[in-house]
Amino acid sequence: MSKKQRPDHAVTLDQRIGLHHCDPLGVAWHGRYFEWFEMARTALFASRDLDVPQIRAFGYRMYIVDAQCRYMAPLAYGDVARVTAWFVATTPLIRVAYDVHHGDSGRWCARATTVLATTTGDGALLPETPAELLARLPAR
Repeated sequence: MSKKQRPDHAVTLDQRIGLHHCDPLGVAWHGRYFEWFEMARTALFASRDLDVPQIRAFGYRMYIVDAQCRYMAPLAYGDVARVTAWFVATTPLIRVAYDVHHGDSGRWCARATTVLATTTGDGALLPETPAELLARLPAR
C-alpha cells in the first residue's frame, strides 16, 4: 500500500539499525523485522486505547495466529527503518498490515501482515473479536 493510501489510524515508528540487529555482514537480520512489527503493532493498539492492560482488564488475551513478511530491499547498520502499522480487518480476526521503508531514501524494504485471534483470559478461543474491543477499533 502506498504511503498516500494508508488509513488515518496508521502509526509509524522509526528504528535505528544497531549492530545487534545485524548479521555478520552488517545487514539487518530478517528475524529482527518481527520485533519492529511488534513495536509498531503495540503502538497501534495503544493509539486505540487497547494496550495490554486494557485488553486484560476486559478479560481477553490476543495471540498471533499467522505472520507473513516479504523482504524487498535490505537495511544495514546505521540505517533507519520506518515501520508503519494499520488495521486491515477487525473481525472475525484482527489483521494488521506493515510497511517498512528506509528512513532516509524512502525505499520500500518490506511489507508484512499479522493476524491476531482473541481468547478469554483462560485461553478459550473466541470465534470473533469481542464487541468491547471492536468499539475501540476502526470500522473495517
